[in-house]
Amino acid sequence: MEFVFFGTSAGKPTSERNVSAMGMQLAQERGWYLFDCGEGTQHRIQQSHFSIGKIDAIFITHLHGDHVYGLPGLLGSRKMDNVTRPLTIYGPAGIRRMLETIIEITQLHLDFPFTIVEFGPYERLHFPKFEIETVPMHHSIECYGFFVHEYTISNRLDEERLRADGLEPSPLYGRLKRGENLVINGKTYIATEYMKAPIPGRSVIIAGDNADPEIMGERLDDLDLLIHECTYAQSDYDRLPKKVLHTTAKMLALSAQRHRVKNLIATHISARYNRSAQTTAPLKRELDKYYEGHWCIAEDFSHYRLERGGVCKKLADPKSQISNRPEL
Repeated sequence: MEFVFFGTSAGKPTSERNVSAMGMQLAQERGWYLFDCGEGTQHRIQQSHFSIGKIDAIFITHLHGDHVYGLPGLLGSRKMDNVTRPLTIYGPAGIRRMLETIIEITQLHLDFPFTIVEFGPYERLHFPKFEIETVPMHHSIECYGFFVHEYTISNRLDEERLRADGLEPSPLYGRLKRGENLVINGKTYIATEYMKAPIPGRSVIIAGDNADPEIMGERLDDLDLLIHECTYAQSDYDRLPKKVLHTTAKMLALSAQRHRVKNLIATHISARYNRSAQTTAPLKRELDKYYEGHWCIAEDFSHYRLERGGVCKKLADPKSQISNRPEL
């Protein structure tokens, strides 16, 4: 399960960060999934090894511009590239009216199969290898996070042991998988004795804009990976003349620590923090102080792999686990 960030800035783009967009791809799948699509997302995708034409679904957390203004251009590019792959866009109430209005006024005639699905709180969206629960966030407009839960892999035969016990691969393996016991040449093969242990699915929350990480409740407990906004350091937030409904690094770290989250990727960074160590230092200090797990602050084009067992690695250096080291 891999994640690549196409935009990590909050509210507006900067010279270093574009606005919100992130891709997710599962192993052995040709297609991939896009979460949010801020202005300029298609440019970022074109600069990566991902393809606009292979997007299977787009998930929109909410309808603020920095999360949706890139959709019309991306759809237009798919049309101009003669893409025939079906596309489904999932989003909160209003996403259908927004897109249908733009399509009508701009005469954006889409030639590929195209579906818009509006969801509400706590709906479950089912896919071949995982399901998504839509979890309401605490924000100024209707906003959601996506709780991605990969299905458990079960019903796996221990073929090496079967061969060692004299049963070579054949249609008989299918009968064992179905739970049938076999007697072959006087030897009994008990189906349950030749089944490998199930492999639990990975769990990830991709949160939209949110002022209260605790709103996700027990879904955070022992979560493999939390991808969450980290707009301000608490020290800077406390000095804002007008409070906004966003999360601080301290709030995020405390919540991740409380729920034993295994890995934390912070994104949606205020434009006041560029990538230099000096300006991001307040965020890093708070994450490091209040959270003992593995964390990093995402940058545009950051690319991570979440392995089974909950280990998250930055692909630029696949041997190093993400951690609370300043260089990440």
